[in-house]
Amino acid sequence: MKQNLNSFWRENKSFFIFLALMFMFRSACADWNTVPTGSMNPTIIEGDRIAVNKLAYDLRIPFTHISLVKFSDPQRGDIAVFDSKVSDKRLVKRVIGVPGDTVAMINNKLVINGVAVNYETTANTTDQIEDLFGVTHVVRFQQLNDNSFANFPTTIVPADHYLMLGDNRDMSADSRVIGFVPRNEFVGRSRAVVMSLNYEKFYLPRVERFFKSL
Repeated sequence: MKQNLNSFWRENKSFFIFLALMFMFRSACADWNTVPTGSMNPTIIEGDRIAVNKLAYDLRIPFTHISLVKFSDPQRGDIAVFDSKVSDKRLVKRVIGVPGDTVAMINNKLVINGVAVNYETTANTTDQIEDLFGVTHVVRFQQLNDNSFANFPTTIVPADHYLMLGDNRDMSADSRVIGFVPRNEFVGRSRAVVMSLNYEKFYLPRVERFFKSL
């Protein structure tokens, strides 16, 4: 038995080393994440596989959240991936408030540090272009009868925490549900879709979304 195991190891050692290095790379450097929900519509849609730069903020010990080197902190407007302890899920949301910011939402319009965020209408009646002081992106409002998500009072983002919102503002369990996100829960940043599969059409690829910038 031992001889068989030794022989098996010798014959497959390179393959197992390759697998170990690949998993370490995906854990610490770069990976992709499947997006199963519509909380980031229309920026990211269900079935997108987004690229995740895990070196955007930290170099971490593989398979842990222990940071060896901090490269930068999440910036307002980033699409960030984080492991939420509160929801017990890996989530993808947009950074809205950074430590020390004061943030309020009035009828789905953000006010950050006392300055009203600018919104522009689009051809789609549910979508508007939000300008986070230079970072522009489309946000979606579902115009639901229950608009409990449309307002929250002025709040101060505490140290080492971030206020995160989904671009699909009325359909996102974000900081309005899970609270501020601690800095050490961040996994990385995404700026592109790698590929996309249409769940409603037999998982056919959406070629037009391959390598799409976010």
